[in-house]
Amino acid sequence: MSQAVLTKKDFVSDQTIRWCPGCGDYGILTAVQKTLPELGVARENIAFVSGIGCSSRFPYYMNTYGFHTIHGRAPAIASGLKLMRPELSVWIATGDGDALSIGGNHFIHLLRRNLDINLILFNNEIYGLTKGQYSPTSARGTIAKSTPDGSIDTPFSPVKLASGAGASFIARTFDKDMKHMEKIVKRAYDHKGTSFIEVLQNCVIFNDGVHDPVTNREVRADTMIMVEHGQKLLFGKENEKGLKLGHGSFEIVSALDNPNQIAVFDENDMNFLNLFETHAGHGGIPVPAGVLYRNDRSVYEQEVLQQIQQVTAKKGRGEIRKLLHAGETWEVLGD
Repeated sequence: MSQAVLTKKDFVSDQTIRWCPGCGDYGILTAVQKTLPELGVARENIAFVSGIGCSSRFPYYMNTYGFHTIHGRAPAIASGLKLMRPELSVWIATGDGDALSIGGNHFIHLLRRNLDINLILFNNEIYGLTKGQYSPTSARGTIAKSTPDGSIDTPFSPVKLASGAGASFIARTFDKDMKHMEKIVKRAYDHKGTSFIEVLQNCVIFNDGVHDPVTNREVRADTMIMVEHGQKLLFGKENEKGLKLGHGSFEIVSALDNPNQIAVFDENDMNFLNLFETHAGHGGIPVPAGVLYRNDRSVYEQEVLQQIQQVTAKKGRGEIRKLLHAGETWEVLGD
């Protein structure tokens, strides 16, 4: 029996969406709902897991299974789910506060373990649900409810943090380009391992326009570069500019005068990601969007299953009663 062809409408739940009008979350939700039908996965085999925050309402709005869990602990819940039900397509919706503050420890360990889970981080550089406190990604000097004289913290780069944690797939997109978000979501699903997507997302109430200097349509051609594996690093309204690899940095050159000097992007080479995250936004070097890094390595839940099978073959199936009475035990006596 052939599986019914699904559409975006099949992934829209009956819940009223409770985000502020104009919030970037709407675009992310729509991009995911439009992409999932293309994956060929039945709705009952998809689960969205979230923690706490505006982004964490996501599971309510998806007509799939889902868990609205504990602040910062979505990676732990999602990991347990994937280990017990490895056939499921598991997704995490989280924010910069949920993932990188109280959930920072769980975030890095999910990435280093490399379960086949997709994590979408909504980065608006502010705490939105709790009404406008600065977050781990807020820029120095950010004036917010909790920093009335400006933040003096050095912010996290989610991409750098993911890289340092050993992520096997790192991508960036933004809420103003639906087609690009859909493309990145599809690439994340296709990757076997933990896929990390940073979405530059606008909070229209408490941090409106924070990403505008990079993502606004009027400036985007010069401030952002859409990277693709095997393609030259070109940008500008007519792709008239390119990036040349220098000594530990990029150099902007004319794509018309020096086409052979322009570097070809390799998503398997961590050096490109490191150079971008060090120099982007300075000296005219654009901020990259796309799949910034990808490599294939062992998937955690598969190794767990293999280990269980090997131990079972060697020692046989265990018994709970023997396990409970193994090792040091104590008998508690009354008076």
